[in-house]
Order: sequence, then structure tokens, then C-alpha cells
Amino acid sequence: MLGGSLGLAVKERGLAKRVEGFVRRATSISECARLGVVDQATCDPIGALENADLVVLCIPLAQMREILQRMLPALQRGAIVTDVGSVKASVVQELEPLVAEAGGHFIGSHPMAGAEKMGASAARADLFVNAVCVVTPTPQSSPQAVKRVEELWRAVGGCPLRLTPELHDDLVSRSSHLPHVVAAELANYVLSPAHPKQQAMLCARGFRDTTRIASGSPEMWRDIALANRKNLARVLGVFVEDLQEFKLALENADHKVVKEFFEKAKQRRDAWSGHRASPSPE
Repeated sequence: MLGGSLGLAVKERGLAKRVEGFVRRATSISECARLGVVDQATCDPIGALENADLVVLCIPLAQMREILQRMLPALQRGAIVTDVGSVKASVVQELEPLVAEAGGHFIGSHPMAGAEKMGASAARADLFVNAVCVVTPTPQSSPQAVKRVEELWRAVGGCPLRLTPELHDDLVSRSSHLPHVVAAELANYVLSPAHPKQQAMLCARGFRDTTRIASGSPEMWRDIALANRKNLARVLGVFVEDLQEFKLALENADHKVVKEFFEKAKQRRDAWSGHRASPSPE
């Protein structure tokens, strides 16, 4: 979905002379052609990279190293490689030296523009418009390559934001990874066959909105959770402690604490929703 959306955006905005797509399944080649997300799709990693100035890895985290290693023999010297992975520290640590050894530049990035839908059929050319797109350079990064990656995300409508890989992973563990775990557990618990058959009939819009992201790719979220497991486990611990405090307030019929719990949530959510912060342009 992210790769297809990026291909559409690059093509519609005339940002590249040619857009090649590498796909893992032969059936995806005809799908990409039908949807027009790339100029040509192939299962050949070498052919996909031939003459490429910029390579964007839009594949599950656990497969990035293996697929990139198959591509590197075709990488042009000076070419830039980036990705859209939801975890950065481990990805940058693994891929930066590989790309550097092949004569290229790896700059990690993460557009905050995901969705629960999967596949090229869910691609949208406007997916990145107004989305914060995190770029995670290191002390070894080429300043010119960093600027090129930022220009890519800005050119497809995004708002680039520079963070260290470590700070990125800490922040998304709370704002992205934790919500997905919560949504998944809500779906697992509430829709469990252990409950009366009428349970699902009473799951209305609030439940649907809260659990929407639980329909995301299990493969992708397995990789994300494990890659950022230290941060995610830590914030889960804090989250569980907060819920335990709320549970205690319920058991004690503490009207004041229960009311403050909901008031604080409303105030913080309303303030965030009304003043969505975007990174300042450089």
C-alpha cells in the first residue's frame, strides 16, 4: 500500500523519469500494471534497481536486509536508499553499512501515513499529503543525501521531520505501536467466541473506530513489535499501571478520580486534535 501510493504520487507529480517496482509475488506484476502504480513491476531485484538513482524499501522489516542484499550488486555508486519502516534504529544499524560498502547512501525514513488496508489496490496518490515524514540521519549520513530524501517526502506532499533513529523509536512506541497492540487486544478480547453470541451485535461505531487498525497486516505488525520490543514493552508496562490505577478507582467507587481520568483524556485529545503540530519547513 505504501509502495503503491508512493509510486502513484511520484508518477502523478512528474518527480521521476521512470518508476520501477520490485514485487515479491508474480501475481502482483499484473496488478501493478492494471493499477498503474509503477511504470513496470518485476520480481527481479537486479532488474528493478538498474539505473536507479533512488531506492525506497516498502517491505516488511524482517525482509529488508535479505532483499536489499540481493539488490546491492545493481546499485549505482552514489545512489540513495531509504525505507518506510515503522522502526528505525535496528534498520539503520543493519542497512547503512551495507549500502555504504556498495557505494551508496542509506537514509532511514518513516512517513506517518499508514492504514489498515493492504496491497497495491489500497494505494492513494494523496496518502502522504500533510503527513509527518520522519527522516533519521546518523553522523555518517551524507548531508546531500539527507536533503534529497527530505525533498522526496516534501515533493509528495509530506512534512519532513529529522529525528535520531533512537528518538523516533521511543516516540512511535507510544503513538503508533502501543495503539495497535491495544486495538488488537480489544478485538481479541471483545470478539472472543467465549462471550455470548450477541456480543458482536453490540459492537457499534465506537468499537469499530477504536479497533480499525487491528485489521492491519499481521506479518508487518509482528515485525514491528519485535523490532521495537524494548521500547514497546516499557510503554506497555506504564500503560498497564495506568489501567490498574483506574481499575482501583472503579473498585473504590472514587467518583473524583474516575471523572478526572475522563476529563484529562478529553482535554489532551481535544488540544491535540485542534492544534496538530507539523514540523517547520527548513
